[in-house]
Amino acid sequence: MEYTAEVHHDDGSAVKEIWKVTGYLTILTLIELGLGFWMMSVHPETQPGLRLAIKGTIVILMMVKAFYIVGYFMHLKHELKNLIMTICVPLLLFVWFITAFLYEGNSYKNLRNNYDPYKKAQAHTPANVEKKEEGEGLKKVVE
Repeated sequence: MEYTAEVHHDDGSAVKEIWKVTGYLTILTLIELGLGFWMMSVHPETQPGLRLAIKGTIVILMMVKAFYIVGYFMHLKHELKNLIMTICVPLLLFVWFITAFLYEGNSYKNLRNNYDPYKKAQAHTPANVEKKEEGEGLKKVVE
């Protein structure tokens, strides 16, 4: 039994496509770096909206780069739709998970900073309620 391996020669289009995507990624990276250096020169006190717009642009460019990397270098561009959904749906759930935890953590931080149970308990003791004069809030009812 003799085994012969068949060798398929590509016409070079795949290699050209890889170099083209590598060029796109290089250009996007250089644009991101330029925007980052520009953002560092913008003062946050005078132009906070401009800094936010630059940050948003950088995030969008990073998403485009992630699409190219996943699509071409991880070979998902030519895969079946079900396989792509198997990867993308859990990724979106993971992003939602992180966003939800950051939101809840911020809410907890704000509540913790605004609520001091010791001060609230001291404000409503019977001794403090009796000291208030008429017209300042709670009135002492004498029967």
